[in-house]
Amino acid sequence: MPGAAQPPPPPHRPGSGHRTAALLSETTQPKTSGRRGRVSPPHVGPAATPLDERGVLQRHVVRIEPGAAQELHHVHRRGGDAHRLAVDRHPAPAAGVRVDHDPRLSGHATSVRPPAAGRTPEASGGPGPFRPGDAGYLVRRRRPGAPVPAADPGVTRRERRGSMTQTVVITGASAGIGRATARLFGARGAAVGLLARGRAGLDAAAREVEEAGGTALPVVTDMSDPAQVEAAADAVEEALGPIDVWVNVAFTSVFAPFTEIAPEEFARVTEVTYLGFVNGTRAALTRMVPRDRGTVVQVGSAMAYRAIPLQSAYCGAKAAINGFTSSVRTELMHSGSRVRITVAQMPAVNTPQFSWVLSRLPNEPQPVPPIYQPEVAARGVLLAADRPGRRERWVGASAMATILGNKIAPALLDRYVARTGVDSQQTSRKADPQRPDNLWQPLDGEDGTDHGAHGVFDDRSHGRSFQQALARRPWAVPALAAGLAVAVTAAVRGRCPGR
Repeated sequence: MPGAAQPPPPPHRPGSGHRTAALLSETTQPKTSGRRGRVSPPHVGPAATPLDERGVLQRHVVRIEPGAAQELHHVHRRGGDAHRLAVDRHPAPAAGVRVDHDPRLSGHATSVRPPAAGRTPEASGGPGPFRPGDAGYLVRRRRPGAPVPAADPGVTRRERRGSMTQTVVITGASAGIGRATARLFGARGAAVGLLARGRAGLDAAAREVEEAGGTALPVVTDMSDPAQVEAAADAVEEALGPIDVWVNVAFTSVFAPFTEIAPEEFARVTEVTYLGFVNGTRAALTRMVPRDRGTVVQVGSAMAYRAIPLQSAYCGAKAAINGFTSSVRTELMHSGSRVRITVAQMPAVNTPQFSWVLSRLPNEPQPVPPIYQPEVAARGVLLAADRPGRRERWVGASAMATILGNKIAPALLDRYVARTGVDSQQTSRKADPQRPDNLWQPLDGEDGTDHGAHGVFDDRSHGRSFQQALARRPWAVPALAAGLAVAVTAAVRGRCPGR
């Protein structure tokens, strides 16, 4: 900053697992004056709201534990997008600081100053830049391409923008999409509660989150048991703070014709894959609604719209999640709640489930191509969490094509899937009839093996999604959707015999 010599920030300690102890409230939208490009600071009135349990005082005041803050991040919303402001540590004030908007700092930024001696944060000075000799925090826009400490090299700058102080719960976090999502939230510096049945997978996921720069709390939980889910939510809030984002991922399945699935097996899939989401959503809303903030992300599937053979229990559960979520969303809207609930509809993903799910198929099961890596799915989850105002997001071009194609020509897709759906879910390798499965017990439990986030189809899986990149540009989505729908319908008509 011109004219203000600032002491250098202390070095960041990668992988320390330290959770930032400062919490910033979101700034008011700045107003643009008549002169183009000139931004005037928003009104900063006296703050009268007491500090809540997170230490956040509404209207630009935060409390910082003395000497505890390592790095702060703050979202400044402008033009419908979120611009990240990085905050480097300087000598910490003893009690609190005032956060004031000042467009003179790096174009549009925020100055953070300690309160005047003997005065409360609420009574400290008004907007203004740092002065020589000021203690506190220097706020600046992160330069394009600037490195992020302890970041996963596969994480984009946009994905790193998330709050450094978010508390996130992820179910099914020991493998697959849940594990990849946990790692991305860890790269943001979030505190992540990891819920799953498998201890070995949970412990490995916790290490990955902390290596990425976040804080992790693994909690062994069977999502089909409401009491276990409530206890896990209590443990997360006690250790990490109030939950900001809850991501439901946990599921199980059976690969077999419906008539070969025992009633208790079908019930088990429903209890985990559907009622597990219900239990997780209840635990989240019980805590979020009284605070009037928070986001629930349901990890759905394109098969909720276009069911396929051999997965009747799973497809039924995913369709039920859609109906359940829509009902809860309208209840929240009716009450005027600011809590949001959204669904990320997934394509076929290369996860370990195909190596441990109960299967009665003659050959080994596989995802229906095209196959995407778990990181593609995880990026879709983060986008849904960041922008939960949309009812649902379709991840991957194949998910979009499947959903739209089913809306346009469902009967035609019935015929197509009947012809191709059985063979496309099996490899050419014969299945081992003695293969263990995870329907009733986890394969990555205390004495089990960690399976990681990826399945065995890395050589056939896509690590990027063109549709996902376009999803951040709303103007391009309708054109892409229309083109995919036409292409899918034409392809199906070409492969199916006449009516």
